[in-house]
Amino acid sequence: MIFLYLFITFFEIGLFGFGGGYGMLSLIQHETVEHWHWLSTSEFTDIVAISQMTPGPIGINSATYCGYTAIHNAGYGHTMAILGSATATFALVLPSLILMILISKMFMKYMHHRAVENVFQGLRPAVVGLLAAATLLLCNAENFSLPTINPWQFCISVALFGATAFGTGYLHINPIRMIVYAGISGWLLL
Repeated sequence: MIFLYLFITFFEIGLFGFGGGYGMLSLIQHETVEHWHWLSTSEFTDIVAISQMTPGPIGINSATYCGYTAIHNAGYGHTMAILGSATATFALVLPSLILMILISKMFMKYMHHRAVENVFQGLRPAVVGLLAAATLLLCNAENFSLPTINPWQFCISVALFGATAFGTGYLHINPIRMIVYAGISGWLLL
């Protein structure tokens, strides 16, 4: 039964997850951690980190890892967990595949109509909101600690967050280099 719920959940996320993979993260986190309790918050945080480091879109990578972990946490073995990965990944991609096939010709024909342009102008703020929600979901005590619990880890985490944002946003340092720098800094300082 968990496979059916996994399919439905990731199908809905794929259907309503505007803004790409980062926009989907808040939906994935809500469904897998808060609603279904398939994953813990720390497991989801680890999944996001792994999804960012592995090649491919973060939404699809997250769905793959979440499907595996959800089935594994439910007590199934490795083979069934792989099937859970495939189920979640396929369910996440299926709505986009269906919609792209159905609307590709219509979009090319009507893309310069006022109503279509207005729809896309309305979606832009929603996408920014989903990206901001994904960022805020990861700004938690598990990633940053708390000043009352571990002030050193909190200060270093905030400094790395700020340095990474400044380095990639203003200095235009390659994000891969920033990940390596942050990893080395975390290893040395924490």
